[in-house]
Amino acid sequence: MKRKKFTVLPPSIQKWFVNILDPFVDIVVRLHVHPNHFTVLGLLASLVGAIFYAKHDIRIGGLFILLGGICDIIDGKIARKTGLSSKFGALFDSSLDRYAEVFMFLGVAIFFVQIDHAITSIMVFLALGGSLMVSYVRARAEGLGYECKVGIMQRPERIVYIGFSSLIHAYVLELIIWMIAILANFTAIQRMYHVWTLERAEKQQIVADEDMGA
Repeated sequence: MKRKKFTVLPPSIQKWFVNILDPFVDIVVRLHVHPNHFTVLGLLASLVGAIFYAKHDIRIGGLFILLGGICDIIDGKIARKTGLSSKFGALFDSSLDRYAEVFMFLGVAIFFVQIDHAITSIMVFLALGGSLMVSYVRARAEGLGYECKVGIMQRPERIVYIGFSSLIHAYVLELIIWMIAILANFTAIQRMYHVWTLERAEKQQIVADEDMGA
């Protein structure tokens, strides 16, 4: 029996939001806009968001972070609809996504340092480390031939929670940072365990096949 995937951002909400973007994506496709343009736009939006965090305007910062996340969704949909998907495009998108997260967490860290929340600024660092490890473990696993998309705190969840919590209040953002610091690192470990179980199952299957052929 296939286990039900669990994330902190319900799949139904993710699907609903992605579907809302379809009409806009169709317009962009008709205008022949290259998906890489939205990839770069997403990075710039995250950079601007980080600047607003550093200037203590976390609500505007949160809006730009969400805008960057939307651009990340759009570039993928454009690439698939136009047939412009490529290995370099996937690498370019993933690389800029990592830079976008670095900018986002840097801006948030500066904000908490400036308001003298030293411990939370350390948690921002741990959240960033966990977020990068989540991406690294998946990339390394896929390089070894394993699909590794499991986890309860993936990039969409991180972007949505940081963006929306910033719109509410700094204390809510602080709570979310602590949550991401814990769950992102847990997700990295979760993915390592997932690959371990897959390899273990493969070895057991090989042994079983050898026993049957003996």
